[in-house]
Amino acid sequence: MIKGLLVISLVLTFGWGVCQGQPSADEVKVALLKSSAFFQEQVAVNGGYVYYASPDFSRRLGEGTATATEVWVQAPGTPTVGMAYLSAYGATGDQLHLAGALAAGKALVYGQLESGGWRNSIDFDPAGPRVDRYRNGKGKGKNYSTLDDGITQEALTFLIRLDEVLNFENQEIHEAVEYALPRLLAAQFTNGAFPQVWLGPVNSPDEMPASFPDYDWKTEGRIKEYWDQYTLNDGLAGTVSKLLMEAHRVYKKPEYRGALEKLGHFLMLAQLPAPQRGWAQQYGPNMVPIWARAFEPPGVSGRESEDAMKTLLRIAHYTGDESFMAAVVSGVKYLESSLLPDGRLARYYEMQTNRPLYMERKAKVYTPTFDDSNLPDHYGWKTDPELDSIKAGYRAATKGEDPDRVFDEVMTTEKVQAILESLDFSGRWMSRYEGERLAGQPKFADGEVYINSGVFAGNTEYLSRYLKAFGRN
Repeated sequence: MIKGLLVISLVLTFGWGVCQGQPSADEVKVALLKSSAFFQEQVAVNGGYVYYASPDFSRRLGEGTATATEVWVQAPGTPTVGMAYLSAYGATGDQLHLAGALAAGKALVYGQLESGGWRNSIDFDPAGPRVDRYRNGKGKGKNYSTLDDGITQEALTFLIRLDEVLNFENQEIHEAVEYALPRLLAAQFTNGAFPQVWLGPVNSPDEMPASFPDYDWKTEGRIKEYWDQYTLNDGLAGTVSKLLMEAHRVYKKPEYRGALEKLGHFLMLAQLPAPQRGWAQQYGPNMVPIWARAFEPPGVSGRESEDAMKTLLRIAHYTGDESFMAAVVSGVKYLESSLLPDGRLARYYEMQTNRPLYMERKAKVYTPTFDDSNLPDHYGWKTDPELDSIKAGYRAATKGEDPDRVFDEVMTTEKVQAILESLDFSGRWMSRYEGERLAGQPKFADGEVYINSGVFAGNTEYLSRYLKAFGRN
């Protein structure tokens, strides 16, 4: 039976509409089948996905407009959707979901770089404008594997889980993982840090603790190729730690646990001196905070400090080494003392003065400022704190419990019911743009409706968790 007809048959059998009381397993399973069938049959390109698409698919968007042959690796692209399929398969056993996951995995294998990882997009046209140097020989151009925005981490974590589900029997998927992991480990510095991108093995620096620069950071100390230095930007430590844990859990090789411990060691070294016991986004070879992009100054970073502490708790729990938790108490106290009047954290604090630091743009030139009244809107200058959940994670870790469970969203049947009710007859969860900030900063008109891969994946993951949590499969 054709997949779409199968889903319609199931809908007619079990009924559809407003759920009465607690959603049933059948209702959830049908919703998952229906949405997966639509995404695979209508949204996928060679098994891969972009961030957003117009209802008629005349526009497909990632970081900008995608070509007809292009898919995205960066979230919420192909690995994000593939992971959701795997969750649905694990919760239901329905082969339709596994087929979607395998197609997404093969799309990622096509776009794996010679250097072992991935860049933010994959073009199946060898002459495409953003084609890269793929391991399969069908590409050209850039060969920089990137850890920025979780790109390689998400792709590889998904492929590891897919390899496990397939009992390591799919040669194409297994070989891609076996090719990537040694090259990731070769990109780790001896002090445990990772660069933002890599081409091959990195040089080994001397180990030293973090310190503040002894020069004027506003005018000195810039490193052009900052992406080759020690990076924590955009949650790199957290995503890499999860990848290494998954690799070790699945393949049991000691080098993956060793790399995880080295990463924890680096995070301990990277904590800045008192009284600013936080972490920076980017460090230079002498372990001082450095500039990244023109609007990313050196400083103490609220968001990256939180990610560093969550990562240390995760590593402490996984390895059983409580020494990795030592930096968390002082880090939390520092950030609590640095909260803005509105209760949020600044993205940056000036080194040594701890004043909230921003950047203003005039005539396309960025300059540091302490005034937050006229900030560029393309960047998140302030963030909601996660300090309460970090403290809860710390308490959990001291009791030998998994701190990541504290960071998970609490599940409610009300949200499950709302997800079911918002699925239309075609199998779509449609989004409507209302001025919110979106990944890739797409150009939508107010009120415009569109298909969002992140919404599909998020709803699929939530419904799958519901089935597993309540033993309803």
